[in-house]
Amino acid sequence: MSSEKTVALAVCAHPDDIEFMMAGTLLLLKRAGVEIHMWNLLTGSCGTAHHTKEEIVRLRKQEAQDAAAVADAVIHAPIRDDLELFYDSETLRAVASVVREVRPTIVLTHSPQDYMEDHQNACRLTVSAVFARGMPNYAVTPPRAPYDAPVALYHALPHGRCDALRRPIASSHYVNIASVLPTKREMLARHRSQKEWLDVSQGMNVYLREMEAISRAVGKRSERFEVAEAWRLHLHLGYGPKDYDPLKSLLGDECWLDPAWPVEETTA
Repeated sequence: MSSEKTVALAVCAHPDDIEFMMAGTLLLLKRAGVEIHMWNLLTGSCGTAHHTKEEIVRLRKQEAQDAAAVADAVIHAPIRDDLELFYDSETLRAVASVVREVRPTIVLTHSPQDYMEDHQNACRLTVSAVFARGMPNYAVTPPRAPYDAPVALYHALPHGRCDALRRPIASSHYVNIASVLPTKREMLARHRSQKEWLDVSQGMNVYLREMEAISRAVGKRSERFEVAEAWRLHLHLGYGPKDYDPLKSLLGDECWLDPAWPVEETTA
């Protein structure tokens, strides 16, 4: 893969997590000329009340592929079943291998604080895998060469926009997704097994309405945009220059930085 190409990798736990919290930003990056990749670490094996495990895994794999096709994104295969994602050496080596294969300079992932362990473990694994991207002595599975390009790592808001103890989570970056909201909705609608299940149990299109409600709530929080996605930029140490912020550089006025965001000065 060319070192001159800007590549964004979104890493989440379950099929549809990216579509709920990250797809708008991915679509805007695609529009800006970035190569985009989507990776759900888990199969979605528990996302059903009536399908067998084999049936739901097959359905959700196809749905994830269909959603990625809408965005013209490269998609990567899951590596674990739901509730079986742990921060261990074997899993970290597998995640780090895909990071080295993709060679991203932008990584989007879950919040470190979230309501369930799958999300938090996916975040921890992603953070460590990106940190180890350039370490020749860290063996990954399957083996792949390290790379040393700078990486900006961004954390999405957790579902509920607060941590597991109900404390609100603030954000540093707000991205205006108004122009791509219809495509984001189309991507989410490809997850038919989830949409149909909630249509029956909670009312028609509640699945899609919830995504739009989240986007509008985030937009309201920004006090700038009608619909938005929000991000926190991970500390630069071990990842790249202190001022490396490709999300802002690439998206320009569509990305607003909250001046009230707390920035701790370091001597690095």
